[in-house]
Amino acid sequence: MDALQRRVIQEDVVQYKLFLVQPDGSSSQQTEEHLSHLVKEILAKVAPLLIQYIWQHQAFNLNYHPEKGDVPAHIGGSTQFGDNVEDEWFIVYLLQLITEAFPELAARVDDNDGEFLLIEAADFLPKWLNPDTSELRVFLYKGELYILPCPSKSSPVGISKDVVPSVAQALALLSTHPDACRASPKIRSALRKRLEGYPEKIKTSLHRAHCFIPAGIATVLAQRPDLVAPAVSAFYLRDPVDLQACRSFRTFPPDTRVLTSVTFTRCLYAQLQQQQFTSDRRSGFTLPPRSHPQYKAHELGMKLAHGFEILCSKCRLPSSEPDAPVSCNPQWKGFMDSLKRNGYFRGELEGSARYRELMRSAENFFKQSIASKSSALSPGEEVLQLLHSCNSHSLDELKKQESQLPPEDSDSWLDITAQDLERMLEERSGGGRADVGSQSSSSTKQTQRVGVAEERRKETEDNKEEEEAAYSLVAVSQGMKNFLSAMSSHEGAELPWSSSTQPFSFEPDSMANALDRLLGSKDDELDSDDLDDDEDDDDDEEEEEEAKEEESSDHVEMNGTETLDSLRKYMDQMDQELMSTNIGKSFSQTNYNKADLDNGSPHPSAPGSVPREGETGEEIQPLDVDLNLVTNLLESLSCQDGLAGPASNLLQSLGLHLPPNSDSS
Repeated sequence: MDALQRRVIQEDVVQYKLFLVQPDGSSSQQTEEHLSHLVKEILAKVAPLLIQYIWQHQAFNLNYHPEKGDVPAHIGGSTQFGDNVEDEWFIVYLLQLITEAFPELAARVDDNDGEFLLIEAADFLPKWLNPDTSELRVFLYKGELYILPCPSKSSPVGISKDVVPSVAQALALLSTHPDACRASPKIRSALRKRLEGYPEKIKTSLHRAHCFIPAGIATVLAQRPDLVAPAVSAFYLRDPVDLQACRSFRTFPPDTRVLTSVTFTRCLYAQLQQQQFTSDRRSGFTLPPRSHPQYKAHELGMKLAHGFEILCSKCRLPSSEPDAPVSCNPQWKGFMDSLKRNGYFRGELEGSARYRELMRSAENFFKQSIASKSSALSPGEEVLQLLHSCNSHSLDELKKQESQLPPEDSDSWLDITAQDLERMLEERSGGGRADVGSQSSSSTKQTQRVGVAEERRKETEDNKEEEEAAYSLVAVSQGMKNFLSAMSSHEGAELPWSSSTQPFSFEPDSMANALDRLLGSKDDELDSDDLDDDEDDDDDEEEEEEAKEEESSDHVEMNGTETLDSLRKYMDQMDQELMSTNIGKSFSQTNYNKADLDNGSPHPSAPGSVPREGETGEEIQPLDVDLNLVTNLLESLSCQDGLAGPASNLLQSLGLHLPPNSDSS
């Protein structure tokens, strides 16, 4: 599949589409009416969540899209989320709610990373599913994640991984075989974990802070709290040309500053708070000394005022002709009916103060999300229009409200300790992998083999320290062996899956075929002892003589034997060459006494190493593989000084956690 043929999505933009799972075959006009009606119903359903949300750049929006090519008519939109990735995941949560409330719809969502929903469940995806085979296979349906499967021996349902399905094919498979398309429990659990906390997270992601801002800005934010986002972005992305307008504040004079409470998102607050900025002397903004108890409120207000001034400097005052009220829009009546059916007004009496506040929020939401985009104003024009139309509060009234402000939120969440960072990294990387203890317990037999050498090596140590060291170091050694012995594809090394992460499944036919490929057929089967024993030289010679007599029947066996003999000779020559160098001093060797050798004692720490006599008569001692491995890993970790590096990254990926180095030397 050629990735270059895929459509290019703008960075930091999420696209979403909602399709009818079972099109009823009606005319295009009837389909348009049905989908347009669904838009109003959907937005009325999620309006209570959207009205209180502050978007980084663009709001969630749904519009009707007619049929184009092989994409049927649908409703959808796109949202630029900028630096606040939580906007993207909030949209995923909204789509989950929508597909659950409207089961006739299936949603697709992607960004410039492709099927980003699968990234959260990367540890649990089937091997055939990758960025090249996942296009048009991932859907949100009935509030759950669905992935179109690939046909297999156990289930013929699905679409081949080499084929990119059309939207119609995908929807047909989704409606006829929903159980086969539903993602595995672990994949769905990973997505639920990422969306955990909604809708309560909407409020916890907000941050209230006290700011000294001009009275005009306080008036605008009282009507439209969401306009704080474009103002912060204008300040955050300012350039020298933008700051020229801030030499003299014509729209928001600084001498009208009042203390008020401003609601930010945490992302917006961090962008405003963390920037170092000094205003122009001609602007009129002066700050108290840093020791002043309200210094932070003055600094935040100064930065926010610069953002609003930059917004207004890029546009002119809109026409003085009053805009047509939203009640003139033909879609307004249907939208209001949907709001009432969904209990948006919470039983408030029409005309009450709370009812008017909810009505004003609904009108603002309608203008942003449903009304035609051609009539939409830029944020700066909206600010100027609000200043021009709304009744300004007098400075005296705003000053009186200063004593009634709600307390501001603590910004301690900006400071992350090393322990907090380590915990977050473990939460992100530790899920689904076995820890040291589980790895050690899942490979008891292999650990016991290494335990013999460990006991000999630590006879002089304290018993408690011996147990702790053997526990962790054996797990490190065994984890590395599992990693090195794991079979990987041409795409790169793969981490071994433990029994706790991969459910056991046994297919007899696949097992038999794999053994046949590994061992060869019965006619040309090789003796596995030839790989390890040097004592079979005589047998090899006999086999070679027999092979000369029966070349037709034993041709494969002869080739294998010749290859092994040439490999042994090559390894012998390498050993003799290396014996004359100092490279052997960099490895730790185990000296076995002759009693052990005479008794046939195994060498558990050096599997596959055979002692041979060199030309000088000196016996080549086998290497202690486990000791060399652990020693080199510990030295690498020590050289990293707590920073990221190859050794720590590899151990972390394998689920092995070593304590920090307490030896200062």
